[in-house]
Amino acid sequence: MPRRPPDPWTSAERKLLSRLRTPGDIQRLLETTAYSSEPIYRSPRSVLRDRKAHCFDGAMLAAAALERLGHTPLLVDLRAHRDDDHVLAVYRVDGRWGAIAKSNFVGLRGRAPVYRGLRELAMSYFEAYFNLERRLSLRSVSPPLDLRRFERLSWRTDDLAMDTIAARLDASRHAPLVTGAMARRLDDIDQRTWDGHTVGTDFAGAYDPRKKRA
Repeated sequence: MPRRPPDPWTSAERKLLSRLRTPGDIQRLLETTAYSSEPIYRSPRSVLRDRKAHCFDGAMLAAAALERLGHTPLLVDLRAHRDDDHVLAVYRVDGRWGAIAKSNFVGLRGRAPVYRGLRELAMSYFEAYFNLERRLSLRSVSPPLDLRRFERLSWRTDDLAMDTIAARLDASRHAPLVTGAMARRLDDIDQRTWDGHTVGTDFAGAYDPRKKRA
C-alpha cells in the first residue's frame, strides 16, 4: 500500500476537521451541507469550501474525515435499477460495520456500526431505496474500495481525481442482493412511505427513470 503523504490540509481545514471527533459528528456535518444536484464531482477539499455535496462527494469527505479518526478510508457503491447508485463511506467498530452518507432521501443516510457484514449493512437500505416510479430499486453492492490506492492522485484535495475513483467504483464487481424473481415480485411503495422518505428532497437532483439523461 502506498505510504500516506504529508498532511494535505490547510490550517482552516484542519480546524474544521478537528471538530469531527466521532462518525456521528461527520454525519451531522453532511446534514448541514447543501445537497448538490450539479453533475460534477467535488473532492473533500471542495466540499469543505463550497458546503455542497451529493452522495459521492459526501462519501469522499466522510472517508477523509474517518481516516483522521483512525479508520481505513473505504467507499461502497449500492447499485440500483432505473435509479441512481448510492455511495457510502463505511467503517468498522468492534468488528461491526456502519456507514456515513449524504443523500437526497431521508432513509439513505448513515447507519450505526451494528451490522455484521457489508451485505447486511446494504440490506438495511433496501426498504428505503426507491425511484420516482415508486419502485424499490436497490439491487447489488460493491466490495469496499480502499482510497489509499489513489494517493498519487491526491484524492483528498484534487477534484481531478474524482472521475478516476468514481469509474473504479462503478467498474467493480457488485454482488446481487436480490434475485430477478424477487425483484419482479416487489410491490410499489405506498403513499405514507413516499411522504416520510421525501421530506426535504430536492427533486431537481433526483434521477427520473422516465426521462433520458442529457
